[in-house]
Amino acid sequence: MQVQLNDEDAQVAFGEALGKVLQGRGRVYLEGDLGAGKTTLTRGILRAYGHLGAVKSPTYTLVEPYEINGRQLYHLDLYRLGDPEELEFIGGRDLLDADSLCIVEWPSRGEGWLPPADVQASLIVQDGGRHITLQGVSAWGKDVLMRLEQPISQLQQKSDTDQ
Repeated sequence: MQVQLNDEDAQVAFGEALGKVLQGRGRVYLEGDLGAGKTTLTRGILRAYGHLGAVKSPTYTLVEPYEINGRQLYHLDLYRLGDPEELEFIGGRDLLDADSLCIVEWPSRGEGWLPPADVQASLIVQDGGRHITLQGVSAWGKDVLMRLEQPISQLQQKSDTDQ
């Protein structure tokens, strides 16, 4: 699935739609250059569960936990990870269990240690907006993307009429 988002508001709305179909569980891996919008997308995902505060990238702490309406959500940023083994020391196995939603920026830095993603997203800055390519990796991830198709077509129609 490929989506073109024209501005930050569209990116947050897209993240919110993705968050709703994830139903508070799974592993979402976000790849993209610095400034591609990985944290902005994460902000939208967290909004789907009622988080209205700021969302900062946990570049130095590696993980930012959220408990929202009884759900455990984790936002990891592995950009500064020196070795994938470091994930063991921060309790990474517990964070990545099936009962939580785990959003991981820069998952390639944890290669060999991270379990496979359910949904993988690649973000590229393009034409002043963001181009996002999504892939369902697991059966759950493929189901998530199928359920995301209708909300995405509605978002793109709205984006087209706003221009």
